Amino acid sequence: MDMKLEVVVVPVSDVDKAKDFYQGLGWRLRASGPAPNHQSYGSFVSFSDPDGNGWFVQEVTTRLPGR
Repeated sequence: MDMKLEVVVVPVSDVDKAKDFYQGLGWRLRASGPAPNHQSYGSFVSFSDPDGNGWFVQEVTTRLPGR
């Protein structure tokens, strides 16, 4: 089974400042819920398990070039 780490949660002190910084690097903002036509990297769900571990599951139908 081919598995890759795609998302890392980074704690920040100022969410808006961090958002501007990472978007300036070319990172894309993802919104929750299903993407229209289930486009790759567009849909996700996040949840926490009973032990408090946070999970972020993203739908990938076609990998982006270089992935």
